[in-house]
Amino acid sequence: MTDTPISTERRGHVLEVTLDRPKANAIDLATSRIMGEVFTDFRDNPDLRVAIVTGAGEKFFCPGWDLKAAADGDAVDGDYGVGGFGGLQELRGLNKPVIAAVNGICCGGGLELALSADIILAADHASFALPEIRSGTVADAASIKLPKRIPYHIAMEMLFTGRWLDAEEAARWGMINHIYPAADLMAEARKLADLLASGPPLVYAAIKEIVREAEDMKFQDALNRITKSQFASVEALYRSEDQLEGARAFAEKRDPVWKGK
Repeated sequence: MTDTPISTERRGHVLEVTLDRPKANAIDLATSRIMGEVFTDFRDNPDLRVAIVTGAGEKFFCPGWDLKAAADGDAVDGDYGVGGFGGLQELRGLNKPVIAAVNGICCGGGLELALSADIILAADHASFALPEIRSGTVADAASIKLPKRIPYHIAMEMLFTGRWLDAEEAARWGMINHIYPAADLMAEARKLADLLASGPPLVYAAIKEIVREAEDMKFQDALNRITKSQFASVEALYRSEDQLEGARAFAEKRDPVWKGK
């Protein structure tokens, strides 16, 4: 794709999505709607199994909401499109792994976008913050997600003060998974994506649905829903060819061939 704020590249079962809006990769309403379409297509394409989301250039992953566009009339409560801001954080039924490859400054809605991924990898020069407090607004999605992902007091300090974390501190608090030299970031993200793409897509779907739905449930209630196959993804898994293939491959001492059905 060219002449758009989003570029995509497909590598086998992996979709790479790059936010490319010079100078800072900020997201306006139009960009958010495009991202929603891209991630919806990813969700609904059975041949795509893993997505990587990153930013163009070496300085910015994404600073979040485009304040210049807002000054020109984009409403903060406008139409972000399917999936909400950035196309990910409210996209229903996204039961495939998503990797965020954070290549630089990741703040505000950009951090919320990264938090919408399942795994976050970061370049060693990446930095993270929620500076909304300084402009008199609230980091809404981060206020919900971050205190559940990292220690409460660290999350509240970030929300209350807008202070920055470098990649090392972000990793220490468990916000990100791994740090790599900037030159190696995409190679490592692709290596991980290829590993995931070689795995069982129906199991990934079950894991994501269980984790998502069980977040606000009591343990026993969630477990009962799993054992009674009351999650659609679990039911599909237990009735699938892949379920039989996994058992056969184990018995035959060979690598399984996953079909996602």
